[in-house]
Amino acid sequence: MLALEDKELGKVVLRPTPLSNKAPEWHKMTVPKNAADQDLRIKIACRMDKPLNMKHCGYLYALGKGVWKKWKKRYFILVQVSQYTFAMCSYKEKKSEPTEMMQLDGYTVDYIEQASDLEGGRFFFNAVKEGDSVLYACDDENESHLWVMATYRATGQAHKPTPPLTPAAKNSTISKIQGDADRARKHGMEEYISSDPCKFDHHSMFRHLQTLTLDFRLNDPYCSLGWFSPGQVFVLDEYCARYGVRGCYRHLVYLSDLLDRTERGLMIDPTLIHYSFAFCASHVHGNRPDGVGTVTHEEKEKFQEIKERLRVLLENQITNFRYCFPFGRPEGALKATLSLLERVLMKDIATPVPPEETRGVIKKCLENAALVNYTQLSNEAKIDEDMGQDGQEIVPSRRLEELIHLAELCVDLLQQNEDHYAEAFAWFSDLLVEHAEIFWSLFAVDMDQVLAEQPPDTWDAFPLFQILNDYLRSDDNLKNGRFHQHLQGTFAPLVVRYVDLMESSIAQSIHKGFEKERWELKGNGCGTSEDLFWKLDALQAFIRDLHWPNAEFGCHLEQRLKLMACDMIESCIQRTDSSYQQWIKKGVTFISTDYIIPTEMCAMINVILDAKNQSLKLCAVDGVDVHQYHTKIDELIDKALTGMTQGLTSKLMSVLESTLSKLSRYDEGSLIGSLLSFTQNVSGSGRELGQAYVNFTRNCMDQIRTKVTDDLWIINFFELWYTLQMQSLCSWLSERLDHSLHPYQCTCLVHIVRKLYSDFELQGVMEDKLMSKAYSTVSSRMTTEEATCSLTIGSRGGDEDGDVGEDETDRRPKVTMREAVGEDGANFVSKLTNASSSVVGKVGNVVGKGLGGLTSKLGGGSWF
Repeated sequence: MLALEDKELGKVVLRPTPLSNKAPEWHKMTVPKNAADQDLRIKIACRMDKPLNMKHCGYLYALGKGVWKKWKKRYFILVQVSQYTFAMCSYKEKKSEPTEMMQLDGYTVDYIEQASDLEGGRFFFNAVKEGDSVLYACDDENESHLWVMATYRATGQAHKPTPPLTPAAKNSTISKIQGDADRARKHGMEEYISSDPCKFDHHSMFRHLQTLTLDFRLNDPYCSLGWFSPGQVFVLDEYCARYGVRGCYRHLVYLSDLLDRTERGLMIDPTLIHYSFAFCASHVHGNRPDGVGTVTHEEKEKFQEIKERLRVLLENQITNFRYCFPFGRPEGALKATLSLLERVLMKDIATPVPPEETRGVIKKCLENAALVNYTQLSNEAKIDEDMGQDGQEIVPSRRLEELIHLAELCVDLLQQNEDHYAEAFAWFSDLLVEHAEIFWSLFAVDMDQVLAEQPPDTWDAFPLFQILNDYLRSDDNLKNGRFHQHLQGTFAPLVVRYVDLMESSIAQSIHKGFEKERWELKGNGCGTSEDLFWKLDALQAFIRDLHWPNAEFGCHLEQRLKLMACDMIESCIQRTDSSYQQWIKKGVTFISTDYIIPTEMCAMINVILDAKNQSLKLCAVDGVDVHQYHTKIDELIDKALTGMTQGLTSKLMSVLESTLSKLSRYDEGSLIGSLLSFTQNVSGSGRELGQAYVNFTRNCMDQIRTKVTDDLWIINFFELWYTLQMQSLCSWLSERLDHSLHPYQCTCLVHIVRKLYSDFELQGVMEDKLMSKAYSTVSSRMTTEEATCSLTIGSRGGDEDGDVGEDETDRRPKVTMREAVGEDGANFVSKLTNASSSVVGKVGNVVGKGLGGLTSKLGGGSWF
């Protein structure tokens, strides 16, 4: 229906059939009576797909005895029900099921004269069977001929219908067909058409037909793999059924053609060969499933010939399985080939072949495959060439590089075998392992030859061992196999020699390095120690990465390397400690507050600390001290560190002792102290001396903090140094319990104690270490002495000047000290209190006596 703006213009009804014209055609439309254009036409192309089982269709008049009992026009379809069964079916419009049908088995179709007593139809033909006859007619001569030919092909009758000739129909379609027949007769085809089929050698003709069909099919080999298409199978089956071609002969010829193509390198599905071979074998051995089977002498001889050809072909395919079935493709083809080989080796179709025979054939094939595969790879890697492209002999290093490349190719090849072919050889896995061992034995020949050409003491071959050993030790079947044992035996002397030379080289580098060492900071130590630890770690990592498969030899290498590391680290510690002691002795006489710890000594301490860190990794096995080497080194390191710490603290404490000895000159009762009292304004208040010592401690702490790498050791050293200083101050003050301190001494010590506490607190020393008993004692004493000095200086100033200026007030020592805590210092505090009372009494006497009393005091034992 055609409409425009909701207005119907016209409509047309189409009744398409699969035989309708597919080109666009003009159709007249039915239009409304009031339409302006009564001759409205539309051009439409209508196409209907033809079902596969429909051979012909169209309208026919029909009349039969059992079906179509009334002469009238019906729509018929010739349907192929099965391969050899056809049926004539009539349909009503818009119905999918036939109303009536007739099976054509046993019928013969032919043209007949026109029946005068029936209305409808001009061209008649009938289908006749014993006891039955069906009459057909249609209005078109060409349509009549098409129906007769289609029915002729469906019935399979021997007689071909010939259309009748009439003088009035010379220009008709039948006359044209007759002209074609004349031309066929002229070119010789009529002889074949009209000849008796029984007089031809259909077996030879079928062989030629099947060969041509196979060649056409193999134009796309990867799609077909030798299998015929359904249409080709139908044609060949039809030929065999019509002309009596024997099934056994058909498959023997087919097998022969397939083997010819396979030998030319075309890919043929082994399953297809298996099916055809089994079919032929059932005929030859008389074991047909249906119980009926015959074979001729020619077929039997042909079968034996093909069987031998097939056996040779299968053995060749198994030998070249990597090239016949690349990457296991087609999937399952290799497995089918092995199954077919077992079938071919059978004596008859019922008796299975002994497993030993099959295994023997496959073993031989895989042995040959090892040689084929290795030869192919070695040619690719050019390992057998003695001369280069420029005509010069290949140097040993170049041959070793090619051998390593060949080893990588061999590993890849065997991994591909495992990935793509192991499943197919699942029943013969031991033979596949033997194939790999033979393959590696061929490689071993070239490996031994190339390694023998290498100069002595060269280590470029170790990557070859790593490649091969990493693969072999991961394969449970090849691990510790023949080639693996040969590989270990070849490289074991090289490894031992390499370790010997490395041990000698490291020992020499230690000896020469420490002789020339300037002890400059480098990394976590000095240049020699960094080089030593790097070499030891690199050597152990190298031997560890070899993953030596033999546990006993591997443990021997490990123990030897740990012992070597222990000896080397011990030598490093001893030489470092010796140099350290020499540096300590160099500065024995220099005990000024200008002393700064040398960078060289810090570098030596770093070497020992780094040796402590490295020893666990280099002397222990996975953190476990199996051989007790780490324990030995740890004890040596602790001893060396203790000696270094003692030496450094002794050096630093000597500066404090020097400072305290300077303060001792101001002791009460000493002659030099009395003289220095008159020069107090000239020599200073003591703060300068205290600040000099504080600067000394700060410089040393900064040097240690910036130059030493181990924070834990730094904190421990600072704690020890602080404790020793406080103990030294406490001892010095304890010696002067019965005497009060000179203001110079008091000012100096108060400044030192206060700054030491704050500076060491900033360096991270814990409060429990800072607030020690010695510090509490010193703090309490200095609090008392500070008060005494303040009173003494104040009284003296009142007698002399009667008033204290602002400048003088600023010069008084003002120190706020922490209170002494704890019960342990109670007795000592009481003693200090008694001493301070005595001092206050003496100060009162001094104030009372005035200048005269001062003169008398200078002659006495008082400190003022």
